[in-house]
Amino acid sequence: MTERVLRFEDFGDKVGQTFTITEAGLPEVPLTLVEADLLRAQALPPSGRPPFSLIFLFKDQGTLPQRLYQITHDTLGTITLFLVPVGRNANGLQYQALFN
Repeated sequence: MTERVLRFEDFGDKVGQTFTITEAGLPEVPLTLVEADLLRAQALPPSGRPPFSLIFLFKDQGTLPQRLYQITHDTLGTITLFLVPVGRNANGLQYQALFN
């Protein structure tokens, strides 16, 4: 199965919305998109897609390991993101998905 190329425009208007990890064998895990930022690039990559970063908040005391996850969103459907834990704050653990 070929997934479509994800772009900043797919996420820029979804800050504050819930994305859910939905994988067989795992309970559903809600994540809130808390940041969507375009990143500076010296030159546009061959794909023509500017690099961007997404930060999700996991409001649980547990930790999800760094890896690929199947994630569902009401309008984007199911997508695959590589999530990396980047820090904990008073609200929970933050995960980053980086697109370059």
